[in-house]
Amino acid sequence: MVQINMETHLLGANELLAKKNHNLFAQQGLLVVNLMSSPGSGKTTILERTIDLLDGQIKMGVIEGDLYTDQDAQRIEKKGVRVIQINTEGACHLDAGMVGKAYQQLAAPDLDLVFIENVGNLVCPAEFELGEDFRAVVISTAEGNDKISKYPLIFHRAKVILVNKIDLLPYTDFSLDNFQRDIAHINPSAAIFMVSGRTGEGMENWTEWLLREVKGKGLKR
Repeated sequence: MVQINMETHLLGANELLAKKNHNLFAQQGLLVVNLMSSPGSGKTTILERTIDLLDGQIKMGVIEGDLYTDQDAQRIEKKGVRVIQINTEGACHLDAGMVGKAYQQLAAPDLDLVFIENVGNLVCPAEFELGEDFRAVVISTAEGNDKISKYPLIFHRAKVILVNKIDLLPYTDFSLDNFQRDIAHINPSAAIFMVSGRTGEGMENWTEWLLREVKGKGLKR
């Protein structure tokens, strides 16, 4: 009897599509960032601030993933950025096939940067490559100190970690020392930015770093 591991099969098929996406993005000189977090961490607010700070410097697009609604996509669209909504209808993550189809609708020859805002979840999205250049994971000070140790894979695979809601730090029990210790163990090479999407604190450090990454791929103007 031959037994098929469906999870391995699905991940293998997804990996092939992710490579196809990645090659397409590379051919177009496009930087693609997979933005990930748990629900309520503030990643949409961070994305809005990022768009504001980079306005006029680069051309951006957004692929917005959510279970059912388009509320976040509406917020991004108000910033004057082209956005394509993916509703997973209950699935807890985006996959490379979804992203490939969405990009066909989003694609424009002058885009420099595309954000993929993944479904709010620290487990499922960590397993699925989308063809991105790198992953940026948002964690907020309101989430406590156990997220990195509980969900190590998503943090281990991140190139960037944004610690959001630092304006709330005095009102939480979040420990920056514990955070630094856990990240040093899980992913010592990650770039870390302490930010507040609400107040804008620390956001320029993040966007200046991101702009250098975009320029490394080659601006189209």
